[in-house]
This record gives sequence, C-alpha cells and structure tokens, in this order.
Amino acid sequence: EKAVNLKKDLAEMQEWMTQAEEEYLEKDFEYKSPEELENAVEEMKRAKEDVLQKEVRVKILKDNIKMLATKVPTSGQDLATELNIVLENYQLLCNRIRGKCHTLEEVWSCWIELLQYLDLETAWLNNLEERVQMTGNLPDKLDAVSDALESLESVLRHPADNRTQIRELGQTLIDGGILDDIISEKLEAFNARYEELSHLAVSRQITLEQQLQTMRETDHMLQVLQENLADLDRQLTSYLTDRIDAFQANQEAQ
Repeated sequence: EKAVNLKKDLAEMQEWMTQAEEEYLEKDFEYKSPEELENAVEEMKRAKEDVLQKEVRVKILKDNIKMLATKVPTSGQDLATELNIVLENYQLLCNRIRGKCHTLEEVWSCWIELLQYLDLETAWLNNLEERVQMTGNLPDKLDAVSDALESLESVLRHPADNRTQIRELGQTLIDGGILDDIISEKLEAFNARYEELSHLAVSRQITLEQQLQTMRETDHMLQVLQENLADLDRQLTSYLTDRIDAFQANQEAQ
C-alpha cells in the first residue's frame, strides 16, 4: 500500500509538472502593451515561487522512497527509477522557469530604462527649445547676444550617450517583438523632435555668431573713430589755444 501511494504521488507530481510546463513555458505571449508585459512578469514570478515550493514535496517523496527501498528493496528500486525521472524533469522545469522569469525581468528592466532615458532627453529638448526661443527677441547689445550664444552653446554641448542608449534599448526590444509598436512610435516622435530642434538650434547658433562678429567689428570701428576724433579734438584745441590761423593748419584740421 505504501508503494502504491508513493507511485500515485509520483504520477501526480509528473502530471503537475506537465501542466506547469504547458501553462508557463509553451504559451505564445505577445507583449503589445506595458500592462501585458508587466502582468507577464508578475505571472512568471508567481510561477517560479509555485515551482520552488514544490521542492519540499519532492524532497519528502525522495525520503519516503529511500526509506521504502531499505524495507522493500524490489518495490523501492522500481520507485527509485521513476523518482529519478521525476527529479530530472523537476530540475529541468525549475531551470526553464527561472530562465524565463529572469528574461522577462530583464525585458521589463530594459523598458523602464528606456523610459528613463527618454524622460532625460525630453527634458533636455525642452531646455533646448526654451534657449532657442530666448534668442528670438534680443536687445541690440553686444553683451546680450554674447550671453545668449554662450547659453545656447552650453545646452548644445549635451553628450550623445543617452541617445545612444535610447537607440540600443529600443532596437533590442523591437527586435524581440516586445512593445514594438509603442516603442517605434515613441522613438519616431523623439527623433523627429530632436532633429527639428537641433537643426534649429545650430542655425540660430550660426546666426548669433555672425551677429556677434558684426557687432564686434562695428564696435571696433566706432572705437577707432572715437579715438581719432579725440585726437583731432585735442589737436584743434591746441590750435585754438595757440591762436593758430585755420589756414596755417593742415588740411584735415581745416
């Protein structure tokens, strides 16, 4: 009777493992939304816990069969053979479920990381857009144009590392067929805005550089003219002080 019960327990254990494999490992999942992916992650976590909890039952079966083998060698040996098959199948199931759970957790982590990088780069784009808009109505002063140019250039020096991460993470998920529609839409919108704003910012940077160069040249010309006028003023003043007749002065002074 003991052997019969143990044989029945082994059969039930094998049946449970077959059902678990069908339910958790053989279903075709399509992760088209973050909610579906998150639910799949949670389901696989529960599956992993469920399978690992059966470890206690497997150990009890193993101990009982070993004990039976010492008392009834013939029956125990037959059950030991079946036990080995169940143990191998159980270990394989554990490994496969652990592997799938780890994979889904990595995929979810990849999705969250992608969102974080997109948030960072979107904040940078917002800042860039704001700086570009600030250059639209500048006072016609050298300092104002210089400060605006420096401010814009400081934003444009933003490293490309985050955009590289966005491209690689997005492509990894899309290649796996995971959230591909959503990610493609997000990346398309981000890249379009990035291209538009970066081109506008660079164009505005060139305009400000040209404007600044022109203002500096004009300031330099005015400075030279003011210095020449000051010299002429001093010369004319000396002529008046010395009561020199205009026709005695050089042509420029006349």
